[in-house]
Amino acid sequence: MVGDLRSAPTGREPALIVARSGVFGKDIRTRRSASGLGCGRGPRLPAMEALLAVAVAYLIGSVDFGVIVPRLMGIDIYAQGSGNPGTSNVFRTLGKGPAALVLVGDGAKGALAAVVGQSVGGDVLAAAAGFFAVVGHVFPLWHRFHGGRGVATAIGVAIALAPVSGVVLAVVWLVIVLVWKVASIASLTAMALYVPAIAVAGHRDASLWFVVAIVVLVVARHLPNIRRIVAGRERTVEG
Repeated sequence: MVGDLRSAPTGREPALIVARSGVFGKDIRTRRSASGLGCGRGPRLPAMEALLAVAVAYLIGSVDFGVIVPRLMGIDIYAQGSGNPGTSNVFRTLGKGPAALVLVGDGAKGALAAVVGQSVGGDVLAAAAGFFAVVGHVFPLWHRFHGGRGVATAIGVAIALAPVSGVVLAVVWLVIVLVWKVASIASLTAMALYVPAIAVAGHRDASLWFVVAIVVLVVARHLPNIRRIVAGRERTVEG
């Protein structure tokens, strides 16, 4: 997503970098220096601003719609079905409407976190904020660190980082769920395509490493599902 990158160092002066942001399509001017992170909008990005952005992203990710929506209906999702506060378990417990709210809410918070990172520090911080939003979903501060598997949030991040690629991932996930009725297979397929999809959109280097970290975390959360798939005992979204 980054194009037209030019660097013009002169002596000991910090290098002036002009880049074009893939999400907002605006020129970003930043100076590299020892006291700041040269990855964002403005003269430089101090480490404190970057830390604040990822902290906000984690708190956003910690808002778990898989817990909130059932609770508004008088249901403790942790005590229902698989006990996982995710879209699939909400669907089995409460039906399509509440599950759709959870899916959209969890995806939107991933996108919002990435946009916050982008507005503060460009593509690298957008990807970092997206990763911490997924961490917040998996280990939510507001819900005793017992969260979901992070797929919807990860896809929301992808839509913010690379809109076309993100929408393709969402469609792939949805089609597999509709055809095979197994959410975990849909999620693992989307994660297998996640890094290539974001790379094709132009993300490289540090930005792409945070994308890899998102995939590793989400796949790790699916290890019980993988064991059930291998054993032929995985639940369908309707089962």
